[in-house]
Amino acid sequence: MAKKQKKLPDSCGLGPALAVIGGKWKALLLWQIHQAQPCRFGELKRLQPEISEKMLIQHLREMEADGIIHREVFHQVPPRVEYSVTPEGAELDLALTPLAEWGKKHQERTEKEKAGAAHVAPEPESKAAAPG
Repeated sequence: MAKKQKKLPDSCGLGPALAVIGGKWKALLLWQIHQAQPCRFGELKRLQPEISEKMLIQHLREMEADGIIHREVFHQVPPRVEYSVTPEGAELDLALTPLAEWGKKHQERTEKEKAGAAHVAPEPESKAAAPG
């Protein structure tokens, strides 16, 4: 009798997908480039001011290597580089839309819960007996 093969964590497809868009910035950058394509480096930096220049460069290189964005260099003075989404990147961006919708709903729900908890009067502190 053959042993039942264990499913690997990546067998559902999330592992490889998250390897491409994992981290804090890649999904946001993909969305920004898809919305404004073509998009220049300075424009991306202005749209995501919290990201460091080093991290932006690193993520753009990784995304290009993964085939989800295209980098086009224009040989002119001053040099110009534009980023656009590849068909595979556009497909990934569309696949992330339900996740973004879930994130919006989750954020609204947690904000309501926090607001509700803030309006609840705190319970009076019980005086504990001093150790003696």
